[in-house]
Amino acid sequence: MPIQSESCAMRTAAFPGRACTLVAIIAGGLCFSLLTAGFASTQATAETATVSSTRQSSPLALYAGAPTAPLAETQSLTSHRSADFLTEPASNSAREVADWVVDSGDNRGMPFVIVDKRDARVFVFDNEGQLRGAAPALLGLALGDDSVAGIGNRKLSSIRPKERTTPAGRFVAALGHDLGKQDILWVDYAAAISLHRVITTNPKERRLQRLATASRLDKRISYGCINVPAKFYETVVIPAFTGTNGVVYILPDTKSIREVFPAYDLWKHSQL
Repeated sequence: MPIQSESCAMRTAAFPGRACTLVAIIAGGLCFSLLTAGFASTQATAETATVSSTRQSSPLALYAGAPTAPLAETQSLTSHRSADFLTEPASNSAREVADWVVDSGDNRGMPFVIVDKRDARVFVFDNEGQLRGAAPALLGLALGDDSVAGIGNRKLSSIRPKERTTPAGRFVAALGHDLGKQDILWVDYAAAISLHRVITTNPKERRLQRLATASRLDKRISYGCINVPAKFYETVVIPAFTGTNGVVYILPDTKSIREVFPAYDLWKHSQL
């Protein structure tokens, strides 16, 4: 069985329908991915591994030149589309961003995800804005909406607690694989941020218990990656992103929605 650890910098550009090609191994990195037992028998091994000097191109480059759906046609002033959260509770910020995405067509006909950092919740929608599922999530230990420059290439042991942030913003995402052949959803490749099954390597971190509590503070533990329940990842995330790119919208901790998503600000003004 592969040993679980959280190292999103362990990158291979592998996607649905494509052979898994290991272009480069970047050891260490953020939010421990799933390593094979032969590569790292303990979490401490991953923490002391050095970063490979060879970097591979972003996995999304595999889709370069692929056609994407056009932006939604201009809606009439009296007709607006909204995201459908079904009966799932959600914050006003999550609902407004999701409505903007659907009404403006910002997702360009692709499935999309809303990550509400303040509520520590993840919402996955199909390309039409219909909710496919929602779940609690573990996020970066530190509050903050930006990644430190070059952090995706640094050794895990060099990353200070205040640098363990989950960046806010709009990210084109796609399924890929880590070194241990485990599938993950790459979110911010440059900063080595992904969305994946919850990591349980270190019992002292109590990640499964943290996911189950109602406390938002309990959800801040990772090096920046987004940890979700394994069943949710397998039954909701994988089907939503199989064979397609998608868009992940990560809402901010401290910045305003308008600062992070300028297009949202324009859309909001158009509603007045």
